[in-house]
Formats: sequence, C-alpha cells, structure tokens
Amino acid sequence: MSEAILRALMQLFALIVDIEEVQQVSESERAIVRSFLGRLLNQELVDKYMKVFDEYLNLYHREEIAKDSIRDRKRTSLTAVRILGICEKINEELEQDQKVYVVIQLIEYIAYGIEIREKELDFLQTVASAFNIPEEEYQNLLGFVAYSLADIPEQERVLLISNEEKPDDMDVNHLLNRKLSGQIAFLHIGSTNTFILRYHGLEDLYLNGQRLHSGLTYTFEHGSAVRGQHIEPIYYTDVAGTFSASFTTSRLSFIARNVVFRFKNSDNGVHEFNMQEESGKMVGIMGGSGVGKSTLLNVLNGNLKPQQGNILINGYDLYDEHERETLSGVIGFIPQDDLLIEELTVSQNLYYNAKLCLNDYDEEKIREIVDRVMIDLNIYDIRDLKVGKPLSKVISGGQRKRVNIGLELIREPSVLFVDEPTSGLSSLDSEMVMNLLREQASKGKLVIVNIHQPSSNLYKMFDRIIFLDRGGYQIFYGNPLEAVIYFKSASNHANANEDQCPRCGNVDPDQVLQIIEARIVNEHGKLSRSRKVSPREWFDLFRKKLRKIPAEHPPKQALPENYFSIPGLLKQMRVFFTRDLLSKLTNRQYVLISLLEAPLLALILGYFTKYFGGLPGNPGAYVFRLNENLPAYLLMSVIVFLFLGLTISSEEIIRDRKLLQRESFLNLSRFSYLNSKILIMFLISAVQSILYVLAGNLIVEIRGMTFSYWLILFTTACFANLLGLNISSGFNSVITVYILIPFLLIPQILFSGVLVRFDKLHKSLTNYEYVPVIGDLMTSRWAFEALAVDQFKNNRYRRHFFEIDQEIGNLRYLEAFLIPTLETKLDESLFYIKEGRDREEIIRNMHLLRDQMEELEEAFPDHLPVNQILPDIKSLDEEAVEESKASLEKLTNHLREQIGQWSRERNQMQEALIREMGGRESFADFRNAHDNEKLSEMLLNRNELEKIIETDQRLIRKFEPVYMIPTSARGRAHLYAPCKRIGNTCMDTIWFNLAFIWFTSLILYLTLYFDVLRKVITAIERISWKKIN
Repeated sequence: MSEAILRALMQLFALIVDIEEVQQVSESERAIVRSFLGRLLNQELVDKYMKVFDEYLNLYHREEIAKDSIRDRKRTSLTAVRILGICEKINEELEQDQKVYVVIQLIEYIAYGIEIREKELDFLQTVASAFNIPEEEYQNLLGFVAYSLADIPEQERVLLISNEEKPDDMDVNHLLNRKLSGQIAFLHIGSTNTFILRYHGLEDLYLNGQRLHSGLTYTFEHGSAVRGQHIEPIYYTDVAGTFSASFTTSRLSFIARNVVFRFKNSDNGVHEFNMQEESGKMVGIMGGSGVGKSTLLNVLNGNLKPQQGNILINGYDLYDEHERETLSGVIGFIPQDDLLIEELTVSQNLYYNAKLCLNDYDEEKIREIVDRVMIDLNIYDIRDLKVGKPLSKVISGGQRKRVNIGLELIREPSVLFVDEPTSGLSSLDSEMVMNLLREQASKGKLVIVNIHQPSSNLYKMFDRIIFLDRGGYQIFYGNPLEAVIYFKSASNHANANEDQCPRCGNVDPDQVLQIIEARIVNEHGKLSRSRKVSPREWFDLFRKKLRKIPAEHPPKQALPENYFSIPGLLKQMRVFFTRDLLSKLTNRQYVLISLLEAPLLALILGYFTKYFGGLPGNPGAYVFRLNENLPAYLLMSVIVFLFLGLTISSEEIIRDRKLLQRESFLNLSRFSYLNSKILIMFLISAVQSILYVLAGNLIVEIRGMTFSYWLILFTTACFANLLGLNISSGFNSVITVYILIPFLLIPQILFSGVLVRFDKLHKSLTNYEYVPVIGDLMTSRWAFEALAVDQFKNNRYRRHFFEIDQEIGNLRYLEAFLIPTLETKLDESLFYIKEGRDREEIIRNMHLLRDQMEELEEAFPDHLPVNQILPDIKSLDEEAVEESKASLEKLTNHLREQIGQWSRERNQMQEALIREMGGRESFADFRNAHDNEKLSEMLLNRNELEKIIETDQRLIRKFEPVYMIPTSARGRAHLYAPCKRIGNTCMDTIWFNLAFIWFTSLILYLTLYFDVLRKVITAIERISWKKIN
C-alpha cells in the first residue's frame, strides 16, 4: 500500500469521528486505528502513522465550533467533500475487499467512542457509497459491528455458533456447540464473498494462532481456523459450506469409491482411492513429482477408465455407457498446457468455443456470454489481442491461463478439473488464477485441482486436500490445516499441534511433503535411499482414520442445470472450418509461404527445365517441341504436389491433439472435425495447384492444358493431404512425421515408372505386360501417366491426329512386328521338328502361335481362318508352314492397304490444317508450340530396340504403348495406355487415373476416420512391450 493511500486513510479516520463534544479520541478508538495499521506495517511505521493520525486530528478538530451553528454546518459539508475526495483516491488503488475492510474498521472505530453520533453515521454512509458498497451490505456491516445481530437486515447471511439453541426471534444460520463458552458470529459479505467474525465470551480462543478478543471484529479468510482447548476446530470450509448450502439451489455430489487403476505391466496407477464431495468446494490434489496426480485427475474426469470401483455424480456412474450420456456437459477439464489457438484473438478463442457448446443460444446471446466471461476473468481489455505462442508472448502467462479457464467457464460445467493451474506462473499470477477457481467454487461448482507446490495463501484456499504418495497411494484426505497436524503428529514433531506460524499465520505445505518423503540417515550420517515411512505404510495408516464411504449405491438425483448443447454435424463442421481457416489467415507467415511456395517451385522447375533447343538460323530460340526436359518437369510437378500436400497436412492433427482431448468432454463429432480439416487442406491445395500451373506452364510454355494439369495436380495434392492427416493422427511427434516424409516420397519417385522402367525393376517385382503391383500402389505413377498421356493425346496439335495415328500404329505393329514374329516361330518350330529336339519348346511355340493367331482371327475374321491354316504338331511340315505363312502374308497385305488408307486420310487432314493456318510455316510453328518430341519418344517407346518380347507363352507388345489398347478388362494396363478397360468399356486414361487416385483417397479417408494407423501402431507397441517383458 502506497504512502499516499496510508495518509489518505489516516485522514479518513481523523475526519469521520465527531469529537466536538468530548474534545478527544478514546483509547479504544486509537487502539482500532493502531490495530488497523498493525496488520499492514511494522511497529516503527505504525508509530509513524499514528503521529500522522494525530496531526490530522489536530488539523481538522482544533477549533471549538458551536454545534448546529452555520460554521458547524459549513465544516460538516467541507468534511463530506474531503471524505469524497479521499475515497476517490482510495478507489484508484484498493480492491473491493480492502475497501470493505476499511469500512469495517471505521464502523468499529466510531463504535468504540462514547456514543455513535448521527454525524458520524452520515460520514460512514458517504464512505460506503463512495466505495460502491451496496446499501443492504452496509447495513449488515453496521448492525454486525456496531449494534446487535437482531439489527442486521439480511439475517440469512449470519452464522451463529453457540452452546444454546437457535434464538426464536432471529432467522440466522445456527450451529450448536455444547462445549463452547459464549458465542461466535460470522457475517458473509456477498459482494466480496468474504467473512468476518466476532466472539463474545471468556474462553481463550485462537484465530490462526492469534488470541481472539471478545467484542472485536476479525476477518475470516481462506484457510482460517478457530481453535480452543475444549472445542473442535472451526475451519473456514465449515463456515463457507454452511452458506454455500443455503445459497445453492441445486446440489451435486461426487463420490469416488474404491477406485483402482493400474497401467499395463506396472504397479503404478491409483490404489483404492476414495473421496466424497459436494458442490461449492475446492479440492486440491498434492504430492511429489511422479506420484500419479495427473493420472488420478484423468481417472476422476472420465479420461482413463479404472479397472475397479465407481465414480458417481449424483448417483450416475461416469463409466457406465448408458449413464455417461446423462452426464454430458457436467464435467469440465482445464489441462496444464494452455490449449489455445495461438493465431486467434482472446475473444475469438472464446467465441468459437462457445459456438461449439451453446447451440441453443443465438448469436447475440453467445457474444453476450463471451463478453461476460472476459469481464469476469479480467481479460476484456485484451480481447482483440492475439494469444500468441508461449515463447513469443503477446499476452502474459497469467492472461493465457485465464483465457484457458474461460474456455471451460463458457459452458458452466458443474464439476471442474484443473491440472497444474499455477505451473510456470509468477506468484501474483498464480494467486489471481487460484482466486478465479475459488470464485467458481463459491458459485456452487465442485473444483478439483492438481497442484504441485502451492504457497501458503494458495494452500489455504482449498476446502479439502488429497495427498498422494509414490505408486498412486492415497495417504490423506481432509482439511488442509488438519493435514499439517496429521503428518506432524505421525512423525512425532515437537510442535505437532501447530498448523501454521503463530506470528505470521503462514502454512508451509512443503513441510508436509518433506515429512512424507523423509529418508533414513545411515551409519555415516548421510541420507540413505530408504524412506522412513513407505507409501504403503502411509496408506495403511490413513485407511485406519478414513471415514468410510457408504457401500450402497446412492439414489440418482437431478443434475444441476447446464446450458450445454452441441450443434449438428454440419454446423460443427462449419464452426471448425471457420475457426481453422481464420487461424491460418491471421498467420501472415503461413499465408505467405502457402501462397508463394507453389509458384516459386514452379519458377525453379520451369526455369531450369526450359531447354533451348534452337532453330535453324536461330540457335538460341526456345521451342517447346524440342524441350527435352518436359518429362522431368511433369514428374517433378507430381512429386512437388505430393510433397506440398504432405507438409501442409502432416502437423494438423498432432498440433490439435491436446485441444481435441479437452474438447472430448464436449462429445464433438470427429466426422465434422476431420471434414473441416480436409476441406481446408483441399482449399489450400486447390489454390497452390492453380498458382503452380499458371506459373509453371507460363514459363515452360505449355498451352491449352491448364485445366487438366490443375485437376491432376490438385487430385495428387488431395491424396497427399489425406495421407498426411493419417500420419498426423497416427503418430505423436512432429519430428517422427518429418522423418517419415522422405520414406513416403522416395518410393513415389522410384516406382513412378519414369526414372526406373517397370520392366527393368528387380525380377521379383517386374511385370512385362502390365504395370507391376508396386507401381499401381504409387500415386505418382497414376498422376504422371495422366499428365503425360493427356499432354501427348490432347494437346492442340496431336488431338487432330491421335485416333488416326492410333489406328496406323496398331496396324503397323501387326504388320511389322507381330506377323513377322509369328512367321519366325513357325520356322523355328519346323526346324526343331526336323532336328527332333526341344519338344517342350515346340509345344510352347505352338500354344503361343495358336493363341496369337486366334486373336488375329477375331480381329480379322475374313482374312485369317486360323483353324484352317494352323496345323497341330503331328501334321506340321514344310507345306503346312508355307500355307500358314501364305495366309499371314495375305493378312499383311490387307494391313498395308489399311495403313495406306489411314495415312492418306491423315495427309488430307494435315493439308486442310495447313490451309486453315495459312501455310506450312504456320503449321510448323503450331506443332512446335504444342507437341513435344521427348514426350512422344517416351510414350511411343522409340528408343526401345525390342518392340515385342516373349514371356509366359505370350508375345508382349512394346511398340508405341500410347496407341495400344490394354489387354486386361479389369482396369490393369501397361504404362502410358491411352485408356483403361473395364469390361467392354474403354475409359480415357486421365479420367480413369483420376478416379483411381480419388478411390485411394477415399480409402485413406476411411482409415483416417476410424484412426486405423494409430490403432495399428498402438497394437504393435503392445506386442513389443509384451515381448520385452
């Protein structure tokens, strides 16, 4: 308290007393002032300010003025003005409970005068009004301190403890204590939720170690206790509980009965835990590090199901599947970590949380509730500030903690679990946070707090304290001050009956922990590792004094009203989507990277793959047709979007995991959450892919393919988004995820069919007819093939000729490669027969010939009657071979005629285009701008010497694969097939490949929804632990 305020208070004491008649201040009145100062200052400063008090007395009352004279009335008015001025100064520094205490001291000050005068009461009224103390409360204080209990207007705010029955003429709360000599009265001050007491009697009673003087007023704070030689201690919780019961309309009971929880392959957990509490209490859980405090909290709040015992809330079993639904919205959980969305403001964090749990309220009501919570938590002034990260703070640690608390208070849960609320906070912030939780208990909530090393003030705030010891043993449950005496007595301390310092009133909770963990001193005078009392021994000692919880199941009672209601699936998804999108948009760094990453990569790839092939007369010219790096650009584009899709999604669920754990108490939809994530990822991928395609295609000068390129790359990114979300859901560490990404990308490059051809893979993987299974599993294969085939087939030049070129290519394969190979096989078989060797080879050749010629007959029935031209092995001779070759020659001539017809049609089409474009030079420019030789070379397989290969009694075509219709009717095909066959339907490669990628994406969506990867990893870890043990 500043010197200016202390001087102002001395002025107030000097001004308020009316000493005109007696011309002096009584010793009792001076004792009140001295007592007031003694609670704030040391003796030296008390003497100093008593002199200041005397100076002000002399200043304001040195003249004798006749009563009711004009000068007397003027001085009274001037005094009132001075009092208002002083009160205005005091209002700027003192909190409300301190101002109430000042008024109490002023009342007591004038009450100890010779008589209470009207003028003094008027001045007191002025002070109370200036301090914003409600009129009814002021009258309560005046009656309690200066008059009698009967003069108190709100008698329900009084608790009287006496050895007699409750007086009939008073409507006060009453507790009978036959051993008490005299009576103790408590007054509840509603505006500050504090208590004051007065004792009237001759017995020696002590408040926090200080003797109570009869007839004086004392504050009764958290953790206080009144003790006497003949009475049981009267604890703060006993008094507060009496008023809480009278003010609370709906009660809540919380019972944990014989609760046992053990971790697998371990004795640690929670051992036979019991507690029984009601609403309006704040319960602390204390113990050393690693004793199981957080485990107990998670068992009590429904996160960890115990192997034994019951947890009952108003008779409803928390772990009964049918009854758990009834408890929806009753429990709230505030974890140790501040689970806030760092990119959003304080008000936005609270607003979107309210949208998810207060569905029955309209927009205006929700905003009103959010504003009220911010005002209650004293964070309204920072409502528009971003929360920020703990290491780059925008708001303080204490403010972050209050926002975190606000997220739960929005929906008013009846039972509030709080894990380490003071962790990492300053002593000032810690006290502020604990005061907030204390207020929640005062409003009728049951607050259960896990706390590590509370200060004396924080320790005293608890109504009950639970001590845990190593292994999860409950070793105490009761009043916090009683705990100090219990452990000191159990360890034979000299001053075992002292629960706090008799001088300062402080409690040392660390002393209890030191007693619990005290170790034996060995023969060398050093502390050994063995404890004096083991956890089990403390546990057994405590069970002897533990009040037994009734074994019978309590009847179900109505739960306290709560306004919790979650929205439907679509509305949840909209809230999740809006919240997540807003958090990303407000993160400028994220937005810039997300927007610039794709076009910058396109710039790098496009620039460095833009090969300048030159033209005759202009060797430095860029010609798209001569760009040899186009296939590399296409492949890297696919890899880029696999990479981008993975990187933007692989942190999403890991980052939200603790947030999701807190929101699990709301029973929100995983379906809605995941869909909102997927929509945002898809939206980002859509923007990235269009920016990439626009930039990259502009640089490389790819024309007329923008939509198909965007669609393929966007689809690829969507697959990667879902893959990344699966990884994010399955693993716990961001580091693990980023280590995993190369293992996902490298196979996509290796098995795409570009760097290493599928027919050149390891023999265990190679398939000469179709893309091998390992390739079919690679999204890169489907995406690259779709890009390459579409670029070749549907560019503005090739689209005019593709169907004709396809017909010519397929006919030329038969005419130039298949039929000559069959003729060679006929000659080879005849040679083997003549030589009388390799009968198995002859059989294989004849089967192959029959299969291939049956296919030819089916395609050309009028030119190749296979049953007539192909003899069996026994009748195979030179004449039969010549007849067969003659038939094949006839078919060859027909094929050549067909090729000629198609070639002429192509030439006619080309000439028409030349005329349409204004000459051959324009046509050449048109081809140079849209067609690409390197891609054509790859898809037509021009560099492959073997155009047909034999394997497994089949001849496999390798000639111009982009023109070849797949042989399988079940979707399988060779690389670069122009279409895929499903039954008798032939589906363009681009659409089939896109459909397949979306199909695999759907599978990933289902694995994500059912959290398959996480379950598999958990199962593997369990199996591994079993093997190890």
